[in-house]
Amino acid sequence: MKPRTETCLCGSGRAYDACCGRWHRGEAAPDAEKLMRSRYVAYVMGLEAYLLATWHPATRPAALDLDAPPRPQWLGLTIKAHVPLDATHATVEFIARYRIDGRAYRLHERSRFERIDGRWFYVDGDMRS
Repeated sequence: MKPRTETCLCGSGRAYDACCGRWHRGEAAPDAEKLMRSRYVAYVMGLEAYLLATWHPATRPAALDLDAPPRPQWLGLTIKAHVPLDATHATVEFIARYRIDGRAYRLHERSRFERIDGRWFYVDGDMRS
């Protein structure tokens, strides 16, 4: 497989293969923020299997149907805060910008994450205004 050296879409400024690409290939993200970034990139790239695999089993939906219209055009991610609560729990507040049918939106969420057996999982989140 050809290395992907383009800048990662998560906003880190690093190359995709050295950033979110490694988590997408199966390496465990070391913290909740890196998992959050990799999940954003997975939404951009349509990696439904990865999103489901990194969703906490207690709150994971059966499917996401990412290709259902209207499909958002993701424009960027801003991490506002990463708060480790203890060794197995953390929150990440973020803003993800996107466009649907020419209209711009922003998703502002404080997400909860839990670490199980050395892997971080997205649990759920609260929408912010």
